[in-house]
Amino acid sequence: MRRALLFAFALFALPAVQAADLHPFSVSYTADWKQLPMSGSAERSLAKNGDGTWTLNFKASMMIASLTETSQILFDKDTLQPKSYSFERGGLGKAKKINLDFDQSAKKVTGFENKDPVNVTLESGMLDKSTYQLALQRDVAAGKKSMSYRVVEGTDVDTYDFRVIGAEKVQTKVGAIDAIKVERVRDPSQSKRITQMWFAKDQGGILVALRQVETDGKEYNIMLQDGTVDGKAVKGS
Repeated sequence: MRRALLFAFALFALPAVQAADLHPFSVSYTADWKQLPMSGSAERSLAKNGDGTWTLNFKASMMIASLTETSQILFDKDTLQPKSYSFERGGLGKAKKINLDFDQSAKKVTGFENKDPVNVTLESGMLDKSTYQLALQRDVAAGKKSMSYRVVEGTDVDTYDFRVIGAEKVQTKVGAIDAIKVERVRDPSQSKRITQMWFAKDQGGILVALRQVETDGKEYNIMLQDGTVDGKAVKGS
């Protein structure tokens, strides 16, 4: 249950982007467990800073659980480059804090995961756990059918794989939205967890919905509540 919440929190609101640019946004979502009387919410925002970098902020809560993330990102030559990443979780199992600095010149990621030091070689294209969502968003909008990202999770580095399933219409609180369904690819011998996402075909390609099924059968869902892209309200038909 805890892993499902954390993964879903991390994907509550993928940012609004187009294939060639980034756009400021503000999005909110609702969340629920089908088997349990639990509900939650999340908000995410992307803003351009005066120095040309971008700040991606995220806050989520469900019952006694809370999570916050902040990424500082450089968008240069159509490439996303993390500059720093912070993560804090409270109220759900053990508290956790991560603070990372991405030194593109020295090719190093340094910082701490709780009290454990982080010292990771920065590979080309490597992202943090928030910035990879921007990359996924952009790749889906660009028409790619399969995507793979190297992600620094703290002291660990993992590969996240995704594939496009097809087009579907999703009913949301702002109306029906034409979306592209994406699924995370996992080795079935290692994990039977299912993660599916739906991204809007237009309106910046924002995340419309997410469904996650745990190995014990518990199902978790999030759904678009409202939002803006470039100051314009997200609307369905």
